Amino acid sequence: MPNPVEDFEITAASAEDIVTLGAWAHEEGWNPGLTDGAVFFPTDPGGFLIGRLGGAPVTSVSVVRYGPDHGFLGLYLTRPHLRGQGYGLRTWQAGTARLAGRNVGLDGVPAQQDNYRRSGFRTCWSNARYEGTPPPDIAPPPGTSLIDARTVPFGRLAAYDRRFFPAPRDGFLAAWITAPGRTALAAVRDGELQGLGVVRACRAASRIGPLYAASPQVAAALVSALAATLPEGTVAVDAPDVNPAAVRLAGELGLTPSFDTARMYTGPEPVIDRAGYYGITSLELG
Repeated sequence: MPNPVEDFEITAASAEDIVTLGAWAHEEGWNPGLTDGAVFFPTDPGGFLIGRLGGAPVTSVSVVRYGPDHGFLGLYLTRPHLRGQGYGLRTWQAGTARLAGRNVGLDGVPAQQDNYRRSGFRTCWSNARYEGTPPPDIAPPPGTSLIDARTVPFGRLAAYDRRFFPAPRDGFLAAWITAPGRTALAAVRDGELQGLGVVRACRAASRIGPLYAASPQVAAALVSALAATLPEGTVAVDAPDVNPAAVRLAGELGLTPSFDTARMYTGPEPVIDRAGYYGITSLELG
């Protein structure tokens, strides 16, 4: 009879495995985007690990490298019937070894946060997912226009994103705004970017992320306009409490909390534009 320990191996995921991870994330209630995997995989093809028992996938973790000194960890999963047997821990150890020496971020669900703290992560802020149907036809501030973000010179978009994320991620961002099943809008005033929002189709409420804005009025207009592109108009935004205006706005738009995570880092909390940060991009890749 095969030894279960010896029959367990951790390898880099294939593109096909990424589809499986999306299904696992859905089972956990995380509501991933329908085409997220097509963006995730090319961002760092070696950054997704799968643990296989007898050849069958049973554990996972994503450990994506950004730039020379940042990393983001997500999709830490073990199939329910195998939890508590050490397979997940071995996968975690392999993943964190890949990010050694980097400041690593993650968005942790409440049940895992104590485990993450024991592994050297500390909470920097909390995110609350707010869901619902926002009011229609919210106008942006006078002089501000909402346009297709794909028409904005990409260098400007990448520089804007860099204000809210601690490392360059041009390849990820380019794929994120152009993947199927999503709409990306930019707010522009006098030729300057005032906001960016992307909505993507999910199995449940369509998720908006990122959501950046120069003011609550710009953020509200983006949410309203993005929701208007959807058949049902129901959206979800993961609002960081590091920007109290984001949390207030979610309530003012009639959205209700449904899910919590904590943004945690192994090193110093990155310096970002907190006042303009209204919604995180992704629980899996930051």
